[in-house]
Amino acid sequence: MNTQTTALDMNHRILLTKEGLDELRIEHEELTKKKRPEAVARLSDARDLGDLSENSEYAAAKQDLAFIDGRIAELEEIIHGAKVVTTHGKKQVDVGCKVTLHINGKKDVFTVVGEWEADPMQKKISHESPLGKALMGKKQGDSVEVEAPAGKLHYKILGIE
Repeated sequence: MNTQTTALDMNHRILLTKEGLDELRIEHEELTKKKRPEAVARLSDARDLGDLSENSEYAAAKQDLAFIDGRIAELEEIIHGAKVVTTHGKKQVDVGCKVTLHINGKKDVFTVVGEWEADPMQKKISHESPLGKALMGKKQGDSVEVEAPAGKLHYKILGIE
């Protein structure tokens, strides 16, 4: 019995924006059409070097191929099981929305995305993150409070796109 948890073993579907799904498809194509064939060739070349028990290039090539194959399988599972969210005409915060927030006298814009797309450096926050959870279902004008290491932070929703 396989006890490994997979992306779709969770109780909820994987939510992605159309852009996020497109990015995962591009990564899958890159892995299957370019990186995997390169890794297979590298493994074959390393195998030709001789004694496999002392061949570090063979061990590294084998490990790289296993990693690529694992990522391909993970991406296929995500892509085939993902639910693409649409945000046209949303009046409340949901996955795919851009939310303009007011915090500590500043205005900031975040995009609420599925957990597989989250990238805080690009201000893409997961709907499963503390801020994402607090924002979900809220409307323009609502305020939310989020517990952070520095204390409670208060956000006011200025706009939803």
